[in-house]
Amino acid sequence: MQPTYSADAEAYRQKVQAFLAEKLPSNWGGMGTLEGDALTEFVTEWRGTLYEANYLAPGWPAEYGGAGLTALEQVILAEEFAKAGVPTGGPNDAFGIQMLGNTLLMMGSEEQKQYYLPRILSGEDTWCQGYSEPNAGSDLGNVGLRAVLDGDQWVLNGQKIWTSAGHLADHIFTVARTDPDAPKHKGISFLLVDMRQPGIEVRPIKMISGESEFNEVFYTDAVTPKDHVVGGVNDGWRVAMALLGYERGEAAATQPIRFQAEVDRLFILAKERGVADDPVIRQKLAWAYSQVQIMRYNGMRVLTQFLQGHHPGPDAAIGKLFWSEYHRIVTELAVDIYGAEAMVVDGREPSSAFGADDAGAANSTGSWVNTFLNARAGTIYAGSSEIQRNIIGEMVLGLPKEPRPK
Repeated sequence: MQPTYSADAEAYRQKVQAFLAEKLPSNWGGMGTLEGDALTEFVTEWRGTLYEANYLAPGWPAEYGGAGLTALEQVILAEEFAKAGVPTGGPNDAFGIQMLGNTLLMMGSEEQKQYYLPRILSGEDTWCQGYSEPNAGSDLGNVGLRAVLDGDQWVLNGQKIWTSAGHLADHIFTVARTDPDAPKHKGISFLLVDMRQPGIEVRPIKMISGESEFNEVFYTDAVTPKDHVVGGVNDGWRVAMALLGYERGEAAATQPIRFQAEVDRLFILAKERGVADDPVIRQKLAWAYSQVQIMRYNGMRVLTQFLQGHHPGPDAAIGKLFWSEYHRIVTELAVDIYGAEAMVVDGREPSSAFGADDAGAANSTGSWVNTFLNARAGTIYAGSSEIQRNIIGEMVLGLPKEPRPK
């Protein structure tokens, strides 16, 4: 379970630490110390710094703008960035680099790699993910977005929903039904679509926190060239499943670090509020600590497999299910500790609706209450808990498939 860090690996860790020490301010306290324009400016400048250092896509081959790092070096880089409280890229880079870029490297044509990968890294193209639909949810096999081949282009009609950061993107990778007569998993394709056209409309969705990180995307006779299919026509299910593995892969290294920092901050909050000796609160804090340790050990398991060449597949659902269910409960505990004061939201709010607040964030109702509100969605986005349990049961444990209505 314990990843092996050789002397060479530790030397590389020191190199990363030296890079961070050189590039970050001497008084750096983590992203959680910034907000508003200062936060936006830092993220923009930091992305440029990573681009110049070839650290935006550290695992990509050098010929495509990456650093060509080994799997172990990528893990170390992710760990040190998480400890330092700095992002690995810009707001949409998880979609463009981590998800789409890695998928193109594995399944894209050479023409697609040569065209898209440099534009993703430079920031010329900004991507989002078009998977979920109003009538399909997390069940990609039931997608209803239609793509019909008309000459040398696909014509798309339909809708996507819960499109994270779609309002910031100018491109979307999307799964669409290209053969309505084929079995549901066999008739979909993975398409690359330019959003800068009249046939694409993006409508932000107001969340309970007041933010609008999610969006609806409507396709009305939107078009994309015939060759903008990844992996082949009607092979979109295989491509989409491979991409989901990349979506969750890095989390094994970074999430235990982020959630440990969060639970440490929760312990401080309990002491500050004078409830650390309350037996009920102590029991809940002990539970939270134990869950983060389980998350850490599961992360070690995933990392060990990754270092041995295993690409995350259906088993990635284990980590997603665990952390999202945990985070819903632990943020509720933070609100309970605040008590009635939680009704007045004050202080810096989280910079993202996903996961724990940034490293260095102060204990405030602005931080904890908004993280609590965002955590409600954690068991839904990126695949609901119900879907994750089905994946684990059927694809990991080999249990019988869930009965379907006839």
